[in-house]
Amino acid sequence: MQTFKKSIITLGLGLIVAVLSACGAVTGETESETVSIGVVGENNDVWDFVIEKLEREEGLTVELVRFTDYAQPNTALAQGEIDLNAFQHKLFLESFNEDSGTTLVPIGDTVIAPLGIYSDKLTDVDDLSENDTVAIPNDVTNGGRALLLLQTAGFITVDPEAGTTPTVSDITDNPLNLDIQELDAAQTARALQDVTASIINSGMAVDAGFVPTEDAIFLEPVNEQSDPYVNIIVAREEDADNEAYQKVVEAYQAEDTKEVIEETSKGSSVPAWD
Repeated sequence: MQTFKKSIITLGLGLIVAVLSACGAVTGETESETVSIGVVGENNDVWDFVIEKLEREEGLTVELVRFTDYAQPNTALAQGEIDLNAFQHKLFLESFNEDSGTTLVPIGDTVIAPLGIYSDKLTDVDDLSENDTVAIPNDVTNGGRALLLLQTAGFITVDPEAGTTPTVSDITDNPLNLDIQELDAAQTARALQDVTASIINSGMAVDAGFVPTEDAIFLEPVNEQSDPYVNIIVAREEDADNEAYQKVVEAYQAEDTKEVIEETSKGSSVPAWD
């Protein structure tokens, strides 16, 4: 009987400890939340600053998950492998949702990172000549953006009916008969030795050692037509109002972050949330 009573007492105490532990009452602590953010590329000085600030001011742990191309981060987010991502502009997300049947949503603007034309053979974009080869990204939105940049620079004309996503088949005039090669965005910088010029996304250019405002031979203008190319922080639709995720947005969209963006990018990225 004595053994039976001791067993009952031990069981009861165990249940009490388990309940108190679950409620955080034993130590007075709660489990800290970790937010994972998918990014593309190795240069993440701004995010490093934001992450340190969130840890210091909010006690929020944020981890960057690095991807090597634009094909992966949205799929990883949709499948619940990461919590947020921050690598794409609005038009890219719109295209991905349409093609994939997903409902990922932007929860905060970050920067506009102008697209640039780069060359290790030319020092002036006006030196492009007949039959020169130009590499552009091969995804619909960045490829279309690249063609519009070539149009802005005065080298081609595209059918206005194609809107913001023209393809090579929408080129209506190409006086220099430029040979436009479509490559994965991650390959456009590496292709410079094989082409006359390459149109490279800002992040890829920075990873390749370029400072866009200094090294591009032609840089995309930032104006009222730039809104589709504003970069964004993205979440799953059901998580759009998540308190921790909103703290991430608030920490990014701050004056001290703006200063870091301007300093580290040397003006190559433009804060876009004001």
